[in-house]
Amino acid sequence: MSWFSASPPSQRWAFAISALVAATAVPVHAQKAPRPVHVEDPDAPTVMTAESMHGRPEREINLDRNVVIERGKTTKMTSDTACYKQVEDEFDADGHIKMWRFGDYYTGDVLKLNMETGKGFLLNPTYRFEVGHGQGKAERVDFINPDEANVIDGTYSTCEGPNPDWYLKSSTLNLDTGRDVGTGSKTIIYFKGVPILGTPGISFSLSGARRSGWLAPTPGFASKNGFELTVPYYVNIAPNRDLTLYPKYIQRRGIQLGATGRYMGETDGGLYSGETSFEFLPNDKQTKTNRYLIKSKHEQALAPGWTYGWDVRDASDNNYPNDFSKNVASATERQLLRELRTDYRTEDWSLTARVQNYQVLQDPDAVTDPSLTVSRPYDRLPAVNFHAGKYDVWGGFDWTFDAEATRFVHPTLVQGSRLVARPQLSFPIVHPGFFITPKLMLNASAYQLDNNATTKAQFPDTSFTRAVPTFSVDSGLVFERDTNLFGAKGGTQTLEPRLFYVYTPYRDQSQFPNFDTAVGTFNLTQIFTENRFVGSDRIGDANQVTAAVVSRFLQPDGAERMRLTFGQRFYFADQRVQLDSSTPVNQSRSDILLAATGRVSETWTVDSLVQYNPSDRRLMSYQYTMQYQPGAKKVLNFSNRFQRGSLRNAEVSTQWPLTDRLYGVGRISYSLLDRRLVDSLIGLEYKGDCWVFRMGAQRFVTSGKDASTPIFFQLELTGLSNGLGLGANGLETFTKTIPGYQALSQPLR
Repeated sequence: MSWFSASPPSQRWAFAISALVAATAVPVHAQKAPRPVHVEDPDAPTVMTAESMHGRPEREINLDRNVVIERGKTTKMTSDTACYKQVEDEFDADGHIKMWRFGDYYTGDVLKLNMETGKGFLLNPTYRFEVGHGQGKAERVDFINPDEANVIDGTYSTCEGPNPDWYLKSSTLNLDTGRDVGTGSKTIIYFKGVPILGTPGISFSLSGARRSGWLAPTPGFASKNGFELTVPYYVNIAPNRDLTLYPKYIQRRGIQLGATGRYMGETDGGLYSGETSFEFLPNDKQTKTNRYLIKSKHEQALAPGWTYGWDVRDASDNNYPNDFSKNVASATERQLLRELRTDYRTEDWSLTARVQNYQVLQDPDAVTDPSLTVSRPYDRLPAVNFHAGKYDVWGGFDWTFDAEATRFVHPTLVQGSRLVARPQLSFPIVHPGFFITPKLMLNASAYQLDNNATTKAQFPDTSFTRAVPTFSVDSGLVFERDTNLFGAKGGTQTLEPRLFYVYTPYRDQSQFPNFDTAVGTFNLTQIFTENRFVGSDRIGDANQVTAAVVSRFLQPDGAERMRLTFGQRFYFADQRVQLDSSTPVNQSRSDILLAATGRVSETWTVDSLVQYNPSDRRLMSYQYTMQYQPGAKKVLNFSNRFQRGSLRNAEVSTQWPLTDRLYGVGRISYSLLDRRLVDSLIGLEYKGDCWVFRMGAQRFVTSGKDASTPIFFQLELTGLSNGLGLGANGLETFTKTIPGYQALSQPLR
């Protein structure tokens, strides 16, 4: 829906907006074609019945009592009396008029209608449209043509019944079903009989389709910025492109200007899509500076197998996420990526080239608490990756080859270039009851560091190489038996023991730089990898075996109902390679990993992982999530995450009916380690027959010692252009915050 009718943009202006958003020369697609115009069959017979008929042959026929008039399959009318003027092909009717016209339904007192031109009028009418189910009443309806009518001093609503909960009332309302447009002047929206919003002009889609124009104003309140009011303007450039402009008044900051453009389409090379957002606040009242945020993503196929894209983010200052974030995700995003890349893929090989740069937004509390300092990753200027592989060749062998050439740049650390080559050769032996896969691989690297003072202070040599071979064997067995566990009659339980052996000889790497490498997270994926490090600067020495057992419960249709996993790694030698020059790790076995995930019942699902140290007999970490969902719009989530020494969070969220129409929504994320709320949300929703009201308050951390508390409310008038929302977008907040949340109303399509 749009407020104040907007003229359709010219082709030149639409192309300019599209070019700005897409930043590439692509064709502008036409708007959605209007609904086909209503055309009556001129040769269709007119059938008239009544209790009494009289008049002049081939000139005028008067019909009295129980009049029924039908023209083909498009028009039917009943009334007390009627007069048909045959030369003009026109009807005058009076008394208890009911008319069905192209699927739309009208009632009234007096009707005059020309069957050939569609022109006429109806006094004291009520009406209901087939498309969109819009209905209303008025003093008069003037029929302009078979598709268009002017409603004088009338109402419009998509609610059912003679007394709708909401409706709009206009002095003049033009309803054009052919163009799918409704426009009104001097319009007031009523809710429960109370006027809630007025406007000198209004424009909306009769079927709920997108249209250009002003959207409903969005008020809100936040603890950091005070009262906020957004008045967005929507530009429907084309079915595959749109632009939303949203000027916002922020009480304690000033006027912020924003825009979001979205697009998708196809060129001769293939598909493309993207989205660009921009916010700009000139002369912030508090900081006396200009504040801005830019986000842009684009993906496009240039030719079969060849694509390119970018992901660009930029902010004016470190405090922007603290002052303007709308959720936890944006508040904690402090490493802003800028990337431009291109990919070329064939059946057997692929090539990727990219340049990456980061803007780091430091936590404002890092000045007093260095632990909150955000590290700056290396820029890759550029990075080129090559991958090739073939499967089941030379009698059953698989081979792959990966290569990477990267230039690492950092303002304060050692800079240089790295070349990595990683060939692999394996011979999988797979049978229904077992598998075994021996593999040989080589990690070869060459470094060339910049010859400057920073490098010489740490590395006497600026050029060095490394080659580390690795041998591994992955093997497993698969046993099956029938089971009726979890009520699945005819189900299957599997028992799948697995052994994964890795041998990598030791190579001294203490004098190598570390551009992008870290210790891999210890989990069920990492224990089945050859290298315990993530990245290419360290190749861990290994003489170890991972033992694991997996048991899966399968339903008769083959779907997995539950999976149980147990795994542990055993070391036959010390782990000498470390990220720095620390002492080797001397241990005979790793922590134990236990996991369970799946549907315990028709209403309960579980996802859990536990890491247990058998030597110290204590838990090192655990995380579990339980979801209870007994029916539609009923969900209860529990989760708990623990990492010894660093993290211990508990979270509860829910959507639950309090009455037949009233629903409660809530979420609490609490840090047991810091003893403070990380994120919280409380809200209520009420579902009427054709409207939904929701309200809530959310609190989330924006920095190490700061938080924001926005308050929102929303009245959604269902069916009016997919729901007119008055107030902040609470639906989006609930959807992103509550796992399993379901909207109370579905938009019309």
